[in-house]
Amino acid sequence: MYHDRALAGITRTHGAPKTAPQHFVPASAPALDCAIIVPTYNEAGNVGLLAKALEAALEGWAYEIIFVDDWSLDGTPDVVAAMAQADPRIRLIRRFGRRGLSSAVLEGMLASVAPILAVIDADMQHDEKLLPALLDAIRGGGADVAIGSRYCAEGSVGNWGGTREAGSRWATQLAQLALKAPLTDPMSGFFAVRRDVMLSALPRMSNMGFKVLLDMVASLPAAPRVAELPYTFRNRHAGESKLDSTVVIDFLMLLIDKKLGGRVPPRMIMFGAIGVLGLGVHLSVLTLAMALGASFIVAQTGAVLSAIAFNFILNNSLTYHDKRLRGPAMLRGLAIFYAVCGLGALANVGAGSVVFAHDHKAWLAGIAGAVVGSVWNFLISSLTVWKKK
Repeated sequence: MYHDRALAGITRTHGAPKTAPQHFVPASAPALDCAIIVPTYNEAGNVGLLAKALEAALEGWAYEIIFVDDWSLDGTPDVVAAMAQADPRIRLIRRFGRRGLSSAVLEGMLASVAPILAVIDADMQHDEKLLPALLDAIRGGGADVAIGSRYCAEGSVGNWGGTREAGSRWATQLAQLALKAPLTDPMSGFFAVRRDVMLSALPRMSNMGFKVLLDMVASLPAAPRVAELPYTFRNRHAGESKLDSTVVIDFLMLLIDKKLGGRVPPRMIMFGAIGVLGLGVHLSVLTLAMALGASFIVAQTGAVLSAIAFNFILNNSLTYHDKRLRGPAMLRGLAIFYAVCGLGALANVGAGSVVFAHDHKAWLAGIAGAVVGSVWNFLISSLTVWKKK
């Protein structure tokens, strides 16, 4: 009898049971209006306050809050997990072995089926009371993207110092180079977007750095309809800022990637630029060593070793700052980098020789060899020295 009941409603085709797709949604669960994505790293003192503020601001909305945590060490995941146990609208995604605001935001967005996706910082610097207006701008059909702007009429950066505000405004102007339509605050981390619009931008996104809004808007096939609403940027409630010099590097690499349409990896451009600086180091050490009486062989050897070490240190700090090697790993990486560059020199000479044998133009052969050697060094060091963690 149990067997008969279990097969009730199943149609057999060639002896194989088939059932129609089932959607198991509790009758009591309302359809989601929106999802609020909150990337976190060491924000234990802020997430509880933010959750309460969002609950008050989003009264009447069917929402979920998705905290995406990059393996915080201050107990942030535990705080969020406790909130999630008490409130089913709160979810936690924990990430291990990878970090970055843009990738965290996108991972949170892809984890939701809500038609409208919003992003807000965990540190209480964004005014959560503006969220309903941002969401309404999209739900009403007038906008694809709604941005909380510090720079449109009546917006404000709060009590920032002159240097920080000047730097932010300079970066905002520079960001316009990557956009199809001007925005007053393309660097904003406080915005809402239609889910289908985000998905249309996703294949072209660079997924690097802190400026996910800039990356998304610049990656859309066509300029979106944008609503920009003013708000006043607040002071951080608790914890420490995550901004440092690497943010500038990520920002510049993002702009390069957008301007080149993703055809050349921005890391390769940075790697090549450091290589040019390394050539300057090489020539300087060579000149100095010979001026001090060293033979050419000794001076050239010292210059090569110095330039390679210089390139390694800068690439480790800048080009691959997100995979930076430290301690013993840095020493091992330097040894491997020396080996890679040694083979790169052979590739340089080999490619140059082939070109010279064909065209007998030394300058062309030199350029060809340098390009091949540089590409070799970049590709192999990316796979061996700074391989993906």
